[in-house]
Amino acid sequence: MSTPSNKSPAKDGKVYYSYGDIHDSVSKLVPTLQNEFQPTVMIAIGGGGFIPARMLRTELKAPILAISLELYDDATNTIRPTGVVCHQWFDVNSEPGQLVKGGNVLIVDEVDDTRTTLQYAVEEVLKRCEPAKIGVCVVHNKNKPKKGKLPDNVAYYAAEEVEDHWVCYPWDAAEYGRDIHQHESLARQCSSTSSN
Repeated sequence: MSTPSNKSPAKDGKVYYSYGDIHDSVSKLVPTLQNEFQPTVMIAIGGGGFIPARMLRTELKAPILAISLELYDDATNTIRPTGVVCHQWFDVNSEPGQLVKGGNVLIVDEVDDTRTTLQYAVEEVLKRCEPAKIGVCVVHNKNKPKKGKLPDNVAYYAAEEVEDHWVCYPWDAAEYGRDIHQHESLARQCSSTSSN
């Protein structure tokens, strides 16, 4: 169901995606999500899942809940030795948190790298909320062995399959020392080099 990415790394070895790239990718998943999964609520993993979830919401018409999970240490850009840290969880007793119990829950993130964060999110939702169905939706699935594992009954949707390069998203442009215009220029270069 997912397609191979049409991007090549920039000179720095990273692959840059524009807002338009992300929007096009997640929009292509909508018919499949509507036909196969029919989410009643989405859970966006912050920070990377917020914008793809918002893009999906326009077409899926499902409310968004937010959780904040962190696997990478921002100070060192390395995986935390302690694993995933949960900074924020939604209130299961207030609307729309109540939709999770017995609902079709779609967890949204930007990239499936190690699968550790996705595993944590799925396990916590199953333990805390008892959904009828649970699925995972990512913009990019990195083609590499995964450390985390998802239960067999979890539906999995990836917009694109990508090689194991560092992926740079437009909402993180400042983190890489660029403004959005510089980032978008690099995203165009990554697209043009793949067609050569």
